[in-house]
Amino acid sequence: MAAPAQLEHPTVLVFDDEDDLREVMCRMLERKGFTALPAGDPSDAVAVCKEHQGDIHVLLADLGMPDAIGLGVARDTQAVRPGIRVLYVSGLPKESAVSRGLLHDEDTVIQKPFTTDSLVAAVREALAH
Repeated sequence: MAAPAQLEHPTVLVFDDEDDLREVMCRMLERKGFTALPAGDPSDAVAVCKEHQGDIHVLLADLGMPDAIGLGVARDTQAVRPGIRVLYVSGLPKESAVSRGLLHDEDTVIQKPFTTDSLVAAVREALAH
C-alpha cells in the first residue's frame, strides 16, 4: 500500500450534524479527487467505520459547540479504525479550544470559514502525519 500522503483517492469520513455544511465539505473534497463518506450523527460515523469495506484515512469532524461532540466521535471512530487520522473543524481559534480543554496542542484543526484549497491542504497535512 502506498504511503498515505501519496494516495490517489484518499477516503475521508466527513462528520457534521449540519446537513448543508456536511454536503458542502463532501463536494469540496470530491471535486479534488477524494472519496467522501458523510455522517450526520455519532452513530452514523461509527456505522460507516464498521461497514465501509475499504480504508478510511481521515476523519473530518466538526468540533461542535458547546458540547464538543466531535471529540466523542473521534474517540469512537478511532476505537473501530485505530489508524484513522483526525482533523477537527471549528469556529473557535485553536488556542481558544485548547485553553477551554476541548482540544490538545497536538490536535489538527481547520478554522471556519475555509476554502476548498485550505480544506484540501489540511486533509493532506493530516495524511502526512
